[in-house]
Amino acid sequence: MVAPVDSITQAALGAAVGEMMLGKRLGNRALAWGALFGTLPDLDALLSPFLDTAGKLGWHRGPSHSLLVMIAASFALAPWLAKLWKRDKISRARAGWFVFAAWSTHVLIDCFTVYGTSVLWPFPVSRVAFNHLFIIDLFFTLPLLVTLGWLAFLRTKKQGPKRRRLNAWGLGLAAGYALFSVGMKFVASAGFDADLARRGVRFERRMEAPTPFNILLWRSVVERGDAYWVGYRTVFEGHATPVRWTIYPKGGGALAGMEDLREVKTLAWFTDGWWIARKHAKGVWIGDLRFGEGRSWGDKKGTVDSRLAFAWEVTPDGAGDQVRQLHPARTHPGETLRRMAARIVGKREAWEANPRLAGVTGSLPEYLAVEE
Repeated sequence: MVAPVDSITQAALGAAVGEMMLGKRLGNRALAWGALFGTLPDLDALLSPFLDTAGKLGWHRGPSHSLLVMIAASFALAPWLAKLWKRDKISRARAGWFVFAAWSTHVLIDCFTVYGTSVLWPFPVSRVAFNHLFIIDLFFTLPLLVTLGWLAFLRTKKQGPKRRRLNAWGLGLAAGYALFSVGMKFVASAGFDADLARRGVRFERRMEAPTPFNILLWRSVVERGDAYWVGYRTVFEGHATPVRWTIYPKGGGALAGMEDLREVKTLAWFTDGWWIARKHAKGVWIGDLRFGEGRSWGDKKGTVDSRLAFAWEVTPDGAGDQVRQLHPARTHPGETLRRMAARIVGKREAWEANPRLAGVTGSLPEYLAVEE
């Protein structure tokens, strides 16, 4: 579900860039070409059938999202596009800048998410991730879709100025929302800072990211020795409001003897070290804490079960692919959204309960400690 919706956002952003740069000469064709080049970086998914799980993790949002490939593609495609649009009097330079703009805005908005991108490939560095937006956010995408739908019915020559104004509004609203998310993260982070300072908590590192589909309820992950603390707060809460932290033991000992496996090294790189592990009879379960969790209430009275959105099972003695990505059991999205909305307006009891880590291979739900 996520990938197609994410592609709609990229196509809409690319179409808006196409209109801005080529609309005066190409008309509605600029929307189509922009949408194409706005989604082009995600064509790395075409190689997925030929890669194992570890290879997919390294390749998706990898080389095709790098500055090197972006620049190379702009130079390589510019002559062909200029020839194709010769009658429309589009120069090679404008065609090249169009490719770079459509490609780079795709990469930039990907950098706003937790997943991040390998902008500096082929250098062996962590992906660039600002953690300001969820991978799907209608408040970012909707202004683009509305204005682009309107543009499709306007003529280029007679209504050119109106087209440019509408497109500017769509891009401006989307960009404004992205910038607003930066401010909301600053507000949320300041609240987490205040809570940890009041407790006198020392930690190695910390990250914040928005919960699904909004920038009002934020989730913080704090690395403290052999455990992670995970807490939620809204931008409406004062600094005096305490955060309820759930403690996830790392379980690093579960990887004993597997540290040198290519698959384990890939997972450690992909998660940027934000992982927990649990050993089971056939290997080890590894979960990524950055992406949040699916939550279900009432599987046992008074509990909330968390199933990490990104988790894998590593079976070093298995045949074939030694890593299998796990998909959390389907929860009730309607209930989650309802409880999330209640949490945003301050009803903490709707979101919190006695926490358990669920979905771990070969294990019953694990009760987790809480720091009130």
